[in-house]
Amino acid sequence: MNLPAHTEDEEPGTRFLLYPQSPFLEPNAPLELVEVSAPQGSLGPGPSGPRMYTVNPVGKTTPYGAIIPGPNGPGMYLPPWDGNIHPPAMPDEFGNFIHIDPTDPAFEAAHLFGSAHFTMDVWQGYFDRPIPWHFARDFKRLELSLLPSLDNAHIGWGFLETGGTHEHGDEYRPYSLNFDVVAHEIGHAIIYSVIGMPSDGDASGEYYGFHESAADMVALLASLHFGSVVGTLLENTHGNLYTFNRLSRFAELSENAQIRIAANNRSLSEFSSGWSSEHALSEPLTGAMFDIFVDIYHERLLLHGLISRADEDLSDQMEGSPDYSEVMQGIFDKRYADNPEGFRLALLEARDYLGTYLADTWEKLDADMLSYFGVEKALLAVDQEITGGAFQRMIEGNFRMRDIGLTTAGPRLPDPDGNSHSNSVRTQVPG
Repeated sequence: MNLPAHTEDEEPGTRFLLYPQSPFLEPNAPLELVEVSAPQGSLGPGPSGPRMYTVNPVGKTTPYGAIIPGPNGPGMYLPPWDGNIHPPAMPDEFGNFIHIDPTDPAFEAAHLFGSAHFTMDVWQGYFDRPIPWHFARDFKRLELSLLPSLDNAHIGWGFLETGGTHEHGDEYRPYSLNFDVVAHEIGHAIIYSVIGMPSDGDASGEYYGFHESAADMVALLASLHFGSVVGTLLENTHGNLYTFNRLSRFAELSENAQIRIAANNRSLSEFSSGWSSEHALSEPLTGAMFDIFVDIYHERLLLHGLISRADEDLSDQMEGSPDYSEVMQGIFDKRYADNPEGFRLALLEARDYLGTYLADTWEKLDADMLSYFGVEKALLAVDQEITGGAFQRMIEGNFRMRDIGLTTAGPRLPDPDGNSHSNSVRTQVPG
């Protein structure tokens, strides 16, 4: 195992082994070593730290957020768990958690903590500031709780609780081992903290759709901080992200769930008469953001001389042609073979451009006034501030392709079901 090197004046972070992709996608799925910002020796059993802690309750059957009887009448069931717990994940002599075998029950707790902390580290880097918890008035720390009976993963007032699924026969697949799922839930917490909750307890459909889109982008960009994810992505595509996104074939070549969600062809006009699922409603906005990401990546390839202007012009001319994939893939195969490392660096640059743009954009939004068109306007303002408008054309073009700015989402059609965040523990506030 190759451990990251540190200079003498750099304090090493605490190390975890995480699955960059769901371990159930392939046998013997590889783990990747990561460091979180917590210095070695600063995390205790659980794991536990100053901002979050993990518990594996014994005998807990009721999920957090449920309404239960209390001495003063019904109320929300909230942390902290005060019952018995399974043995916690313990740090090694150096304060790391890399010694725990995946077959050890404690590994699930360590993986949940490491995934949540790693995601928050990535995005606090993009925001260039600490991100407080939206529930800070009541809880200083987020409780990361394991509840196998819960066929869901949800974040709420002071908790992030993960269960698992039995939909694949008798095999139990815990969501705590799926980095995308944990990062997505942390994404919701970030958005609640940055733009707030609706002041009147309700909001437009585009608020809820934006929430899902933003959480997907949090997970997508966090996953692109794993070297193996970036490597696999480039090996499978030879850097031709644009082709596979436009032809909706990207999903066939990527095991990353968030990338599959991002590469879609949905438009907002599909929801102008109404919507019933904010997850579906989120897809036009997520698709526009992913297209912008790919276009920024192309600009970085051009800047570094990794593709030519003629390559880019040909791509624009052939878009929609049945020969597009075959012709453009041949060009990318050759260009990538000449300089794979250059393509990797261009991809990382595009990742960090978009991460910074999104963080600055979200800072400008308000829960009570949120619309997809407003997101575009905020993104354009950020582009003007950072680059003087270098990406204005691609931002406007990709939003128009999704009919954003040309129409709006209609009313919610049926009453929300249990899967809707407008009627879930994620948006419930005690009192």
